[in-house]
Amino acid sequence: MVQKWTDVVFLHWRVPPAEVQSLLPEGIRVDTYEGDAWVGLVPFGMQGLGLPGVGALPLVNRFPEVNVRTYVRHNDRRGVWFFSLDVDSLLPTLVARAAYSLPYCSGEATHLRTGEVVTSSVKRSWPRDGKVAGPRADIAVRTGEPMDVSDPLSRFLTGRWGLLSTSRRGVLRWAPVEHPTWPLYSADLLHLEENLLAAAGIERPADAPHAMLSPGVPVRVGRPSRA
Repeated sequence: MVQKWTDVVFLHWRVPPAEVQSLLPEGIRVDTYEGDAWVGLVPFGMQGLGLPGVGALPLVNRFPEVNVRTYVRHNDRRGVWFFSLDVDSLLPTLVARAAYSLPYCSGEATHLRTGEVVTSSVKRSWPRDGKVAGPRADIAVRTGEPMDVSDPLSRFLTGRWGLLSTSRRGVLRWAPVEHPTWPLYSADLLHLEENLLAAAGIERPADAPHAMLSPGVPVRVGRPSRA
């Protein structure tokens, strides 16, 4: 698949590795930075979703998304593990679940930029798993100053070149991800209310998150295969 991710907000918290590891399937190890696992809440705008050489897909090529993620290892591969990906349409939810074995969810969602402020919201309607009542998030950040893209923590949190998932039969799958280096800016968190982390089984730390923002990059996600 080809696509572009725009106005990407990266909110991350340090979490004890054992807490994250307990949520991962056998064969997947949590990746750490300075001894800590990191859990991210990442809203962005999806644009131009389509196939290489074909163009954007009808009906499902543009939508807002908010995902909850962490960073993992499998053998010699380091990638992203998604706990949830919320969008505003059922059709891309079903397609992504079938094609990439990713836990997409549907409901109401928005993602907007007004000047230097990016706001994002989501209210999940499907599926309902009962861990929390009405999984949702409301987020607002203000763009700050340009960041050094060679900063080790920033690279750990954003320089991921693949994603791992597991099929309904428990088979681990890997899909390569290609994109340019993220242009990154610091971000001031203006507002945050959410229970998406709790819905994923993660207790959000009370500390303020590490916050970054990127205007976005074009992305190519390869065909998934057995890991």
